[in-house]
Amino acid sequence: MISSTTNSSPPLPYRIIPAHTPEHLSAIRSLFRAYVEWLNIDLTFQDFETELNSLPGKYGAAYGGDLLLAYGSTTEEHNIPLGCVALRPLTLRSQFLDPSHGGDDDHNTPEIKYCEMKRLYVSPEARRMGLGKALVEAVVQRARELGYQAMRLDTLRTMEGPLRLYRAAGFVDVGPYYETPLVEETVFLGLKLKGTE
Repeated sequence: MISSTTNSSPPLPYRIIPAHTPEHLSAIRSLFRAYVEWLNIDLTFQDFETELNSLPGKYGAAYGGDLLLAYGSTTEEHNIPLGCVALRPLTLRSQFLDPSHGGDDDHNTPEIKYCEMKRLYVSPEARRMGLGKALVEAVVQRARELGYQAMRLDTLRTMEGPLRLYRAAGFVDVGPYYETPLVEETVFLGLKLKGTE
């Protein structure tokens, strides 16, 4: 668990926890819906409703994934969901293993254990307090604990704030790692976690 406070007024403490209880998953569902509204993009091609209705689904521990939830609180009894991030295993199809795609490693082979960061979202009232950075650090740490060697994520070119955040965390441009109708609008990023040299 990660806890932090900020110097802003009033200080908003937060803690990041694995989302395992029904209450946690309900909070994740609400944050995922807010994320999609914020994106203002139709995610039907990602089968978003099925993902939402089957949580933890592909982010479950049984699959090698995790859901992390950030809670803020004004009192010990009153938790406020502030943000979330998801982690899932990623199997790259052969056409996406071509080293000419460049990116975070030259040894882009099927032997590398990949994961994907998904659904990073921080509610508007919690922005500018370092929570996005803390969620990225927490999910990267969790991926290392689970034995992943490389992480992938995608974001839209228009998402300048998240792009700065990811690049500051060490992510670099990589080639597309899946088929998407939004390929021209999408930036694909990767991060070495361990054991890929």
